[in-house]
Amino acid sequence: MSPTSPALVSQDGVRRLARSVLLLVCTVYVLAGFIGRDAWRNDDVVAVAHMGEIAAGHSSWLRPTMAGQGTEHPGLLPYWLGAASLRLLSPWVHPDVAVRLPFMAMLILAFACTWYGTYYLARAPAAQPVRFAFGGEAKPKDYARALADGGLLALIACLGLAKLGHESTPAVAQLACASLLFLGYCLRPWRPWPGGFAALVGVLGLTLCGAPELGIFLCAGGALLEWLQRRAHDPDAAETPPPPDPGLALLLTAAAVCGFMATAWGLWQTPGYPWSLAEVQWSGYVQMLVWFMWPAWPMAMWALWSWRQHILNMRSNRHLAWPALCVLLVSLASLRFDNADTTLLLALPPLAALAAFSLATMNRQVSALVDWFAVLFFSVCGIVIWVVWVAMQTGIPQAPATNVARLLPAFVPQVVGLELLLAVAVSAAWAGLVHWRGGRHRKAIWKSLVLPAGGATLCWLLLATLWMPLLDFAQSYKNVALQIQQRIPDGECAHTADLDRHEIAALRWYGRVKLAGPYALESCPWLLVQAVGDDYQTTTRVDASRWDLVTTVSHFVVYRDSILLYQRR
Repeated sequence: MSPTSPALVSQDGVRRLARSVLLLVCTVYVLAGFIGRDAWRNDDVVAVAHMGEIAAGHSSWLRPTMAGQGTEHPGLLPYWLGAASLRLLSPWVHPDVAVRLPFMAMLILAFACTWYGTYYLARAPAAQPVRFAFGGEAKPKDYARALADGGLLALIACLGLAKLGHESTPAVAQLACASLLFLGYCLRPWRPWPGGFAALVGVLGLTLCGAPELGIFLCAGGALLEWLQRRAHDPDAAETPPPPDPGLALLLTAAAVCGFMATAWGLWQTPGYPWSLAEVQWSGYVQMLVWFMWPAWPMAMWALWSWRQHILNMRSNRHLAWPALCVLLVSLASLRFDNADTTLLLALPPLAALAAFSLATMNRQVSALVDWFAVLFFSVCGIVIWVVWVAMQTGIPQAPATNVARLLPAFVPQVVGLELLLAVAVSAAWAGLVHWRGGRHRKAIWKSLVLPAGGATLCWLLLATLWMPLLDFAQSYKNVALQIQQRIPDGECAHTADLDRHEIAALRWYGRVKLAGPYALESCPWLLVQAVGDDYQTTTRVDASRWDLVTTVSHFVVYRDSILLYQRR
């Protein structure tokens, strides 16, 4: 006999969240951070510059390079999408916008897959709420829609999604493909072939995005879970094995093919750590988990505790087992590689789906605790953002104004009317949302995730409006690249020595500086050398009899990233 469902949900508790509101929140969240900024240092500008090299015909589509250096990430699909968008939309669309459009679409795809994945998991018979003696329990479709709304809100509320989800990097493409794979196995019990196709595209996409290990593990894990549950549903399974599923066989074959493809094209990731758990910096890792997955992880834990009687029952735990397995596999993989945060990004959609099932079991005290924490945390964050912005403009309060001036001495604050108007509007919307939450719709089960999702959107939009000039000034290397471009005549090339990848990327993407391979100091009349510290120390010894120092260009914030420009005598 299956365990009794812990979900007690009435039809009044699954009232629909207005589609217009949900779409507006998703649209604002996606646009904020993708539009109106430069490509930032490290992975963002490096990935964009590689796409620009491919689009301009300066790099191979199969072996992307930039100034003689290959990509840090072994994936190919993200660079193809960005380069194709640049070629199709240039010169009508600004390059910074054109290259980001595919990644905006992939973030939207991840949202859609999370919603539909949660919906189909909630349609499972074992996930349904308890039937009331006199009727009035939630209808299956309305119940599934309400949990799907909650799953999408939980994903938007995750703090780790904000920055990494708004960069034009392979991580966003991996997120979209992992979400497709997650949706595929959620969909297969209802629509086997569309679900199998989604999972097939997901594992193939993860392979081409440079994460074949995760794609193969998730694909094989989902197939094993389906096989075990088919045996559990068959009373004669102990004596007669269930007939083979051609869809599962096709997915396992596709996973094997992806393994051969990754080997042939060099798409395997290089592990940063051995499998020994003793090598892991556990304190830093746990701290990252806490903030990166907040607030979905405590709600997911509550869901597992509330549905604990279903966890070991293979006949009734699909809605719990599949998202929990995805989170476990991704979390274990994040221990293996240096980029743990970008790997953990792939765990957010299944974690959000798992968190949604806590909504059907959460009591009023826990719901009130979540609401109060969300109001307190995000209101304080919003106030801090506003106070620092006012201090930058007026000098009052003095402490934050002094700190900004000390950290960014060359920064000149600006007031952009449209951005200020958007910031005021979203702040007013947050105040209205808090008032709304304290009044009506007390019975809607998705109510506990409205404030976390709204607060995350509030803070991200405030950062993308009030603080965007400040963040651009601190994170962009556009001005450095333009200063060097003004010194080097068109058509002349420059050698590089010890420059970081993001510096080379900014020189190519924004400065259009023609760069030769490093350390080949024979043909080009210009030389760019990395300098460190206030005294501009270099690790490369430059022959003063052959090269004259023309100028030193320093980043406004990170002065250790100074570049010495030499000209051949």
